Amino acid sequence: MLFSLGTSQIVRNSAASLLIGVFIIPMGAELGWSRTLMAGAASAGGLAASVASVPAGWIVDKYKTQIVITISILILGLATISLSWVTTPLAFYIAYGIGRVLFNSTIQIGSSVCVSRWFVQYRGRATGILYSCHSIGMLAFPLIAWLIIQFYDWRSAWFILGLLALIIAVPCSFLFIAHRPEDIGLLPDGQTDSEYQDVNNKSISEELNWTLKEAVNTKVLWILAASGGILFLLQSGMNVHQAALILDKGLAPWVAIMGVSCNAIFTGIGSIIWGRVLEFLPAKFAYAIDALILGVVLGLFTLISGPISVFLLSSLFGIAIAGILCIPPVTYANYYGREHLGKIRGVTEPFISIGQAIGALSSGIIFDLYQSYDVALLIYCVLGIVASVSFLTIKQPIYKN
Repeated sequence: MLFSLGTSQIVRNSAASLLIGVFIIPMGAELGWSRTLMAGAASAGGLAASVASVPAGWIVDKYKTQIVITISILILGLATISLSWVTTPLAFYIAYGIGRVLFNSTIQIGSSVCVSRWFVQYRGRATGILYSCHSIGMLAFPLIAWLIIQFYDWRSAWFILGLLALIIAVPCSFLFIAHRPEDIGLLPDGQTDSEYQDVNNKSISEELNWTLKEAVNTKVLWILAASGGILFLLQSGMNVHQAALILDKGLAPWVAIMGVSCNAIFTGIGSIIWGRVLEFLPAKFAYAIDALILGVVLGLFTLISGPISVFLLSSLFGIAIAGILCIPPVTYANYYGREHLGKIRGVTEPFISIGQAIGALSSGIIFDLYQSYDVALLIYCVLGIVASVSFLTIKQPIYKN
């Protein structure tokens, strides 16, 4: 089941902000589009996803995760294939925007909520494994796209990526995903009945399940949502433009693709690390550390001068990205329970989508104004530090009923 959910994380990278960075230069050169226009597609898709996330959370709670994710992957694959035929900005925005909406709504919420329902005691490490699968797609899809662009063209790259999404994830999602363990006669974490009854065991019996109405009345939810949105602004502002930023520093294309690859590889490694960390470190401290790392690393990107600095900072950036992927699902589930988690995540996910939309677009605008990303990176550094401080102020909400 976890592997099948992992395949959805792999293929959703066909709409990832990191991937579009590989297409910015070749598509811009052929079609005459600016970087702001290209990055704007990620922003437009993010804004659309911010609207779609609320009903997506409701859908994830109401309908079978198996059906929701399978249909989402089908649409994502077809939308990615259609990008191979675009000739106008409008067509590009529509096709990429559809994929981006699914990336940030039903696939993201559905897979992470399903893992939180299947695991309680081992929720951290299970979430880490899920997002380590995401890193496989982060590494493979940009690399595949880059190779196809080098030997063929960018249109062939989009077509093959869409086809891969359909082949890899649709069968696994349809055949091997169950909505919750109780639906097939199991218990979370693979517990036995005796373990379930053990009061000393952290199990489903100990979890309090907040309703959406109760959750939205806690200040903690909105601090988590807003500060998390800031971190995804930083992530998108860098991911979309990472390859172009490295090339603009006068470094070779292979350095850029290796930088992107280091980002992806260490997102996978970091996912496993953060998953285990969350089992013994309170979420607010994990979040604060991660935000600080992310902000400082982005500030240091202004100083890159060669392959070693690119590889080192890209690796640290990947570890930080792993944190903002793994920490929120575990935190929301630990704080608010499993029962209404889809609806609760649906309310908080728009902050992530809006943050990603602002980040991708703002980096493009600042580059077009200054012909450099340095100003954007310094702003992101400050925002990361601010977010880090905000996480230290939160306390786990107390269920008063």
